[in-house]
Amino acid sequence: MLKTRVIPTLLWKNECLVKGIGFDSWRRIGSVLPAIKVYNLRDVDELILVDIAATLEKREPDYSSVSEFSAECFVPLTVGGGVGDLDVIRKLLLSGADKITINSAAYENPEFITQAAKRFGSQCIIVSIDARRKSDGSYECHSHSGTRSTGREVGAWAAEAEKRGAGEILITSIEHDGTMKGYDLDLIRHVTQKVSIPVIASGGAGCLNDFYAAILQGKAAAIAAASIFHFTEKTPLEVKEHLRKQGIHVRGTHTDQPGKVGA
Repeated sequence: MLKTRVIPTLLWKNECLVKGIGFDSWRRIGSVLPAIKVYNLRDVDELILVDIAATLEKREPDYSSVSEFSAECFVPLTVGGGVGDLDVIRKLLLSGADKITINSAAYENPEFITQAAKRFGSQCIIVSIDARRKSDGSYECHSHSGTRSTGREVGAWAAEAEKRGAGEILITSIEHDGTMKGYDLDLIRHVTQKVSIPVIASGGAGCLNDFYAAILQGKAAAIAAASIFHFTEKTPLEVKEHLRKQGIHVRGTHTDQPGKVGA
């Protein structure tokens, strides 16, 4: 049986870690490298690092910084933001990234997913979907850090991404992002019912039971979070211990070490 992964998310903007609510990431919370060093000690399974300004600024990622970060990261590192073509993916992988998230560029050119999966392997291509609930209860995909409506229905787009070769789906609720009021379980379940590849749930974790609900009710294969690790005393190790007590299979842990994330 595959083990559930616990994955902290690091949002990177202008050399700083940031976090906010509803994709309004205005609050600076520290630097990337110290956070990575702390997470190395906290039994995380992977890390997701996203340059949230790259696509909006129409630029490529900072490969030099990614190389610096990856050199200090001892778990699989997923990198996103500004990923617009195959050469960017190649450069990120050469800089030390293990997986790449594709978001905005895929809406403009869905064949990009196919090309990326064929060239680099599905195992390292994650399609990230930022979703907003509409008044009729359906979910719509948004691009460019949640600022642009795409007109695409979330479940259909997730299914197309899988068909085109994506290895995983990262689904984030824009409304729940940063609220710490729980994941959007309906959204997660909607996506997991449409695909057979692993789904990473993101957006809204505020307590240990939120992680469990995303797995039990949403059927997520992995759980990503940011605010709960930045703004509370909860650690990935505590999340894993809680899940293990609930009968969820997680990767092995060791004694947690002190250190504040984002310090």
